[in-house]
Amino acid sequence: MEEMYDKPQHVKDTFNENNLTEYLLQAQWAELIELKKAITELYQKKGSPLRVLDIGIGDARILKHLVGIKEIWNAIEHYEGIDIAQNCINLSQKVIADLDIGDKSNVQLLDATKLDSLNQKYDLIISTWFTIGTFYPSNFDLEKFKPGLDLSTNDKIITIIKQAYGMLKPNGELVIGSMYIDNEETRKKQEDSYRNFGWTVITDERDCFTATKEGWWSQRFTKQRVYDYLSFVKKENFSFILLDTYDYAMMVRIRKE
Repeated sequence: MEEMYDKPQHVKDTFNENNLTEYLLQAQWAELIELKKAITELYQKKGSPLRVLDIGIGDARILKHLVGIKEIWNAIEHYEGIDIAQNCINLSQKVIADLDIGDKSNVQLLDATKLDSLNQKYDLIISTWFTIGTFYPSNFDLEKFKPGLDLSTNDKIITIIKQAYGMLKPNGELVIGSMYIDNEETRKKQEDSYRNFGWTVITDERDCFTATKEGWWSQRFTKQRVYDYLSFVKKENFSFILLDTYDYAMMVRIRKE
C-alpha cells in the first residue's frame, strides 16, 4: 500500500474529494465530529492540553480541520504525525507551513510498525480515515493471492495497536476511526469506490477485505475481530461508535487505565 502512495498521481487521485463516493465523504465528517468529542472529553478530564499522535497523517486533512476550530486547537499541546509515504509527508509539511503551526506540530517519515522508536508518551493516539485497515499481514503476497484469506489474525495491525496502546499515558485513549464494518453491503460499496479510481478488484464475498490488482488493500471489521486482535485490552475499555445508520463504518475508542 505504501508503494501506491509513492506514486504522485495516486496521491492526487485519492485525496481528491471529487473521486470519493458519498459514503466515504460522509464517513469523513462523522469521524471528525466524533474525534472532536474525544479530544474535548480528554482535555476536560486532564485539565490541560493534550499531546496527540496521528498514525498515517496523509495530507493532514484532520489536522487542518482541528486547527480551524480554536476551541479544539487550544485543547492540543502538540500534534505529531507520521506516515510511511514521503509524498504524504510533503503534503502535510506544506499544510503545517501554510497554517504557520510549526510551533506545536510536526510530521516525520516512519513505518507504523516501528512506533515505539518515537520513545514518547501521548494523551491521545489516532488513526483515521480507514488507515488501520490498510495494513496487510506480513505473509500476504498480492501476486499469489487467492480469495478466502484467513484473517483471524493480522500481525501488522496487532503490532501497531499494541505499540500505540503502550505509548498512551494513564487515562489516555487510542481512537481508531473509521473502520469498515464487515458485511455484504459494505463490501460492495468498497468495491464500487475502488472502481471509481479505475482499479481492478481481485477479492470477492469470501474475503473480509477488499484488494485491487494495483496494490490497494483495506480490511473490514466486526466487534469480535477487534476484540480478538486486541485481546490484551479489557473489553470494558472499548467503546464502539457507529458513524452512520447503515452499518458502513464505525469508530473504536480504547481507553488506557
